[in-house]
Amino acid sequence: MTLDIAAFRAHFPALLTGTAYFDGPGGTQTPTAVGAAIADAITGPLSNRGPGTGSESNAEAAVGGFRAAMADLLGAQPRGVVHGRSATQLTYDFSRHLAKTWQPGDEVVVSRLDHDSNIRPWVQAAAGAGATVRWIDFDPDTAEIDDASVAAAITERTKLVAITAASNLLGTRPPVRRIADTAHTAGALVYVDGVHHTAHAAVDVKALGADFFTCSPYKFLGPHCGVLVAEPDLLESLQPDKLLPSTNEVPERFEFGTLPYEILAGVTAAVDFLAAIAPGDATGRRARLLASAHAVDGHELALRSRLEAGLADLGDAVTLHSRARDRTPTLLVTFPDRSSANAYRFLAERNILAPAGSFYAYEAFRRLDLEDTAALRIGLAPYNDDDDVDRLLAALSEFTAS
Repeated sequence: MTLDIAAFRAHFPALLTGTAYFDGPGGTQTPTAVGAAIADAITGPLSNRGPGTGSESNAEAAVGGFRAAMADLLGAQPRGVVHGRSATQLTYDFSRHLAKTWQPGDEVVVSRLDHDSNIRPWVQAAAGAGATVRWIDFDPDTAEIDDASVAAAITERTKLVAITAASNLLGTRPPVRRIADTAHTAGALVYVDGVHHTAHAAVDVKALGADFFTCSPYKFLGPHCGVLVAEPDLLESLQPDKLLPSTNEVPERFEFGTLPYEILAGVTAAVDFLAAIAPGDATGRRARLLASAHAVDGHELALRSRLEAGLADLGDAVTLHSRARDRTPTLLVTFPDRSSANAYRFLAERNILAPAGSFYAYEAFRRLDLEDTAALRIGLAPYNDDDDVDRLLAALSEFTAS
């Protein structure tokens, strides 16, 4: 089933501004249904969770609905779904939980392709435990993971491998399952940053080989928060520092303080919205999510092809750094002898949002060794259409000719 883009766009009030949004990797626009769910939840009645009044039951329903929705989206178990303020916060939390058992001589593996939120928490936790950090590299010319560096980095001393499922800077999807199999053979855990990946793929955490997987609903049409999933038995094996009277149940013992019930309701609404995009004859939310993800993938791939063809027409005036064979619809470009920051401002004056920067992908940006201090990131989202892409290409043609 194909995506009816005109009908789909009608759900997003932000698109009425006339702005063409190419900032999806930094956060997507939100459909009306998600805003309504948040408003309905917070205006209640709503109280802290409990079995008694309707307001208490509403809070319980928000939590249960959130866990079930995210389990369906990611192919996980509801008892393995942990809420956090952000994926960064969750990674810092779990780096501390896991590092309690590390000691000198242990090793932790991180990747130069990753967002810093899946690097620095592990580097800092390793330093605190006296463990050694080893690095997986990528080839800046191809934007592909260096297989030799994977083989060299993972040893019998490895305790954890942290790897992205998709680069938020370049769009590269590394061979996560192959890396995970190597890590598991060595007896290591695998922590996958799925923030960018989840927005552009049907996710199956088990198929990826992830022991831990994080994502951020605001990258796929939902509200601002983070989610981590893991097998409940694995979570049971971890003992976080927590308040004495707080529950020791999984996953609640990893969630500190009162949960934002209205945000959880918004996440559930976002997952339901995703499932309704193009479900075809599928029944059951998980099946409808998979069918809809397939339709969105086809739409975004067609837009990416249109965009890449237009960039190629600009010749040497644009350098495309997103070159991996398997990648999301996210393109990083620079302009020889021109400022990417100026390109961003030029586009913004024409009501086109494509930001310039390094986007917290600190190690990846350094590895590219660009002459510019920033790069323009063009990130497609499901609500982009042909007109958006054509407007962007026309504006970039004007910028490079000026």
